[in-house]
Amino acid sequence: MIAYILRRLFALAATLAGAALVIFLMLEILPGDPAAVTLGLNAAPEALAALRAEMGLDQPAPMRFLSWVGGLLTGDLGLSYTYRVPVAQLIGERMAVTLPLAFMAIALATLIGVPLGILAASRHGRPEDAAVMVFAQLGLAVPNFWFGLLLVLAFAIGLGWLPAGGFPGWHAGFAPALKSLLMPAFALALPQAAILARVTRSAMLDTLQEDFVRTARAKGLGEQVTMLRHALRNALIPVVTIMGLQFSVLIAGAIIIENVFALPGLGRLVFQSIAQHDLIVVKDLVMLFAALAIIVNFAVELLYGLIDPRLREAS
Repeated sequence: MIAYILRRLFALAATLAGAALVIFLMLEILPGDPAAVTLGLNAAPEALAALRAEMGLDQPAPMRFLSWVGGLLTGDLGLSYTYRVPVAQLIGERMAVTLPLAFMAIALATLIGVPLGILAASRHGRPEDAAVMVFAQLGLAVPNFWFGLLLVLAFAIGLGWLPAGGFPGWHAGFAPALKSLLMPAFALALPQAAILARVTRSAMLDTLQEDFVRTARAKGLGEQVTMLRHALRNALIPVVTIMGLQFSVLIAGAIIIENVFALPGLGRLVFQSIAQHDLIVVKDLVMLFAALAIIVNFAVELLYGLIDPRLREAS
């Protein structure tokens, strides 16, 4: 297992290095001058040159890349061109909203999607199976921002149970903060729950055809024990894969939902930074999203090894 983890760690480091290089090169070729955007089109050449020097834009690209990577490794993410505060501070404040939102969404998607997939597989070809598949189709077809607006109409405007938008901050108390994230989390969770239900159903149906499941039933084990202890564990690899991908999608793809509900999260920050051409914030945020996706994928691969020891020997 140690050799397996070391191989995965080497692949993780190489992938992070490659992602940093690609992100830097992609942002380097974007049109526009961040200094000119900050000062305006009528800025004096002397002021423009001074700001470019302050931003490090007067240095060659390789030096800027090495300086940026060095800052990432030491935790110095630079100073935002627009907000004039450390980028690490900006990201830390916004992550306190986005991370809990993503965890709530993936938890809701798992609690809804996996049991529905197991139910559909256990009742294959029956009305319960058809109902789950209808739910899955609707979940994939309905845009999450539109579902979020329906939730606002129903639970904020109609019933008055939840706030329509905004985030009071965790200092206002756990309950108010949780209430403000509940509807956005449900809006994000709907399509992910639909995907999980379909994947779980498909994986379970394949596993139920295996010889070891027939052997378990022949030994007289109950249907519930057979489904949960034998079939589900062997169907977990595709389910875990989808969950890992979903978490990355929820972190990076919450831009629309955070704008619909006026949440001060990472998604809203990256949207504002792109609009303001604040490249240092954009670079750091895109690298953060890429790193989270790579690290989650690394964790999923480790789970593969725990679920199925044969994968450790094969890799």
